[in-house]
Amino acid sequence: MANLKEIRTRISTVKSTQQITKAMKMVAAAKLRRAQDAIEGMRPYASMLKGIIDNLSRNMSSEDLTSEFMEDRSPEKVLIIAITSDRGLCGAFNNNIIKAAVALAEDKYADQLAKGNLTFLTIGKKASEGLARREYKTIFPQKRNAQGELERVEVFQNLNFANIKDTAEVVLEQFKSGEIDRVEIIYNEFINVITQAVRCKQFLPISADSIEDSSEIKEKNSDSVDYLFEPSEEEIMEELIPKSLKIQLYSSILDSNAAEHGARMAAMDQATENAEELVKELKLTYNKSRQAAITKEILEIVGGAEALNA
Repeated sequence: MANLKEIRTRISTVKSTQQITKAMKMVAAAKLRRAQDAIEGMRPYASMLKGIIDNLSRNMSSEDLTSEFMEDRSPEKVLIIAITSDRGLCGAFNNNIIKAAVALAEDKYADQLAKGNLTFLTIGKKASEGLARREYKTIFPQKRNAQGELERVEVFQNLNFANIKDTAEVVLEQFKSGEIDRVEIIYNEFINVITQAVRCKQFLPISADSIEDSSEIKEKNSDSVDYLFEPSEEEIMEELIPKSLKIQLYSSILDSNAAEHGARMAAMDQATENAEELVKELKLTYNKSRQAAITKEILEIVGGAEALNA
């Protein structure tokens, strides 16, 4: 059994750790509020934009409803956008994304992976570290500078639409030029404070079916809307579709950011509770050890007294 000094040191150490996890939980809660406001503010805009595209598509024939981003080519070169966080201490948040990304690559795109034609665009340091450690081909988010050269973008150091728009434009440009044939996104969707769900969806190419809204929004927009088009329907759709794709990527990153803070808050709350339980167990062990030491001392004193009287 550990001596009393060792147990007292462990109790002090666990209490210090508990204070840290409690503080981290409070910080995560504050950040979560801002991140939650951001994603909840973005969703109505994204939904309305998709509703406009849906209504426009209903007024266009299938022949007219075309876009360079709808070109369904054989997926020889694939890009998977994996969105994690820059920091850990958020439970299985990052590992779930890495596992899902690896499973997607090795199952759905095994041929492309074997040929070296599969690349991961890692948004978040944990995705970069985890996938690079497994020796997958990874690249960082990029944008074009004033000279037209590609440079790295630190997404979470300055999370705003401008940075995401620039990154999305590089991906769209690569798809148009044929450098990429298929783009998938994997991220954690923010459901509520304690629940996140891993989502995987095809980003490019988009299909005519994916332009149409969900059944709930279709019902809401069931009445046909008359438009006066200026310029033509085709030009408007060509403008709206890239904008919708950029919003889709930005919304996925905002979702992941809110989910990260929710996961970290839950993880730190659990760690704080575990520390409290451990302190209770250590105090019980300390009291038992102290009682045993006192009893031993009393027995030694009594034994010594009896020896003197003998």
